[in-house]
Amino acid sequence: MNQLNVLVSLITEDNDYQLEQAASAQAAALKLGASVQIIYSGNDAVQQTQQILRFIQDPSKRPDAILAEPVGTGMLQIAKAAVAAGIAWGIINSDVDYIPQLRQHAMVPVFSVVSDHEAIGKIQGQQIAAFLGEQGCVLYIEGPSVRDVAKIRTKGMLATKPSRVDVKTLKGDWTQNSGYHAIKSWLSLSTSRQLHVSMIACQNDDMAIGARRAFEELGDVRERDAWLRLPITGCDGVPRSGQEWVRQGRLAATVISPPLLGDAMQLLASALKAGSQPPERTLVSPNSFPSLKELQKTRTQAAQMP
Repeated sequence: MNQLNVLVSLITEDNDYQLEQAASAQAAALKLGASVQIIYSGNDAVQQTQQILRFIQDPSKRPDAILAEPVGTGMLQIAKAAVAAGIAWGIINSDVDYIPQLRQHAMVPVFSVVSDHEAIGKIQGQQIAAFLGEQGCVLYIEGPSVRDVAKIRTKGMLATKPSRVDVKTLKGDWTQNSGYHAIKSWLSLSTSRQLHVSMIACQNDDMAIGARRAFEELGDVRERDAWLRLPITGCDGVPRSGQEWVRQGRLAATVISPPLLGDAMQLLASALKAGSQPPERTLVSPNSFPSLKELQKTRTQAAQMP
């Protein structure tokens, strides 16, 4: 086989985890001696399908494999078109139900690599318990509902957060600007001060740091400082952003969700070399940063201070 040529389709360049995904794909390609081309869909599901179709339909651009993290649905028709054209298909970070059927007659690898989003949500719920104890109110910024990721993370969080902790949900789209605007819009409501919020938890670090920026811009110094004293948490835990923001004290905690494309590239290359199918679904586990034990210890020490 000639040099492996892989097309990677990602959601947006305006998100540190997506950039980390791209970096992991490039690092794996270098290690494997493969060629990788990365395209971004600008958070637009229609644009994403059109971009990928152009590569499938043009023989001069046709890759050996496509690894796609979908903006919206799992792109069943695009997957079928790719496999029919002899292009391997890997779905990233999204659960789809068509892979078993597509693998039955596929002559190329068809598989998925997924973060354990329910486990991510469960860790967030445990972080809420570590910060707040048995009661309080969390302002929760959720990702867009077009994909199951946000719903599954919320389900996990609700399963482990203390029963007497109330949750007020706002919507974002995984970007810093969406977290910023969600908080700005919410603060403009007269009811926002009546809720007695004790923590802000976000489904990714970009929305969390955007939320913090909105609080930092408040003109009333006492109000601003009161908001910024609250724990603000996120998810993804990219070393140079989410983890670094925790070390700087800008975020109180994050959930590390390792990038998936490096694993996907390795699975793809091994399957093509062996002429076999990779595992149908590979699940990648997250972990709390700092650890839940450290967060609980910090809260216990704070409670003991005079």
